[in-house]
Amino acid sequence: MTSHRITLFAGDGIGPEITAVARELLDAVSRRHGFELFYDEQPMGGAAIDATGEPLPPSTLEACRTADAVLLAAIGSPQYDSLPREKRPESGLLGLRAGLGLFANLRPVKIIPALAGASTLKPEVIEGVDLLVVRELIGGVYFGTPKGRVEADGHVRAFNTMAYSDFEIDRIARVGFDLALQRGGRLCSVDKANVLDVSQLWRDRVEAIHVDYPGVNLSHMYVDNAAMQLVRAPKQFDVILTSNLFGDILSDEAAMLTGSIGMLPSASLGSAGPGLFEPIHGSAPDIAGQDLANPMAMVLSAAMLLRIGLKQEAAAADLEAAVERTLAAGFRTGDLMAEGCTQLGCQAMGEQLLAALEG
Repeated sequence: MTSHRITLFAGDGIGPEITAVARELLDAVSRRHGFELFYDEQPMGGAAIDATGEPLPPSTLEACRTADAVLLAAIGSPQYDSLPREKRPESGLLGLRAGLGLFANLRPVKIIPALAGASTLKPEVIEGVDLLVVRELIGGVYFGTPKGRVEADGHVRAFNTMAYSDFEIDRIARVGFDLALQRGGRLCSVDKANVLDVSQLWRDRVEAIHVDYPGVNLSHMYVDNAAMQLVRAPKQFDVILTSNLFGDILSDEAAMLTGSIGMLPSASLGSAGPGLFEPIHGSAPDIAGQDLANPMAMVLSAAMLLRIGLKQEAAAADLEAAVERTLAAGFRTGDLMAEGCTQLGCQAMGEQLLAALEG
């Protein structure tokens, strides 16, 4: 029997609750499709700070490097906000991405028909939306140097550096073009080339790489216009290619097309080694431990792990179908609740997803 090893991060806040749901479903779908999953639970984020004083212990990173895939729920809590930046949970996540060389972040945004009414946008605007944000993940302003704070002449100045090299742009551009070929053949590269030198290099390199992909229709859009177009006419997009900072912002905006950030999964991939799969939402400490969390983004992230990380396409499709059947049956967590639907907590939603999977 084929077996796979998954490094698992339950993390902070609602993380343990949504991890429990995803793990039960992964176990069920693996039994159904005849393969085994072995989990290596490791501390990261706030849980690792509490245990070791570090948000990403070296042993945790090493465990990830030897795994077949990595599944992360959520990290972070206000209780760590007073720590030095390098000691906060978020620094552990950045370190994990850099340590595994995960330069490509994929964030699909697809409207599930049963949730068309959950979005704040009109149904005719969002019906049929199926787009993919391809975000560069280990460059740009989040990783650029120099950065910091200095005091001079009685004032404090803080600074960060947005920087990209040509090879960093080239490799993420190729990911975007390759995915566009597999989808609708359209790639929109988002930048701010009218005011930023780094964005002009981005645009120049994307144009250069386009020569190798004549089958893809390439367009460019400034990030401020892209933010507007996502809510004005999102169906115009197929694949959106953009930098770390812009991708962070635009993908969260795109989440609201689906009605809730609790519905969106993601995959972070490198040139070699395991991928990292995680929901794009945070740890939601305000509802942690109250059985209120929406586990569906975590379940859909597990489906991406199966499809991309483990090449278990049929199992991934079964998980996604279970989510759609559960929603079509009218079951909702609080963030998606609508008239005529049945509101469930995290655990009960997991039970319904399991029933839909095994039914």
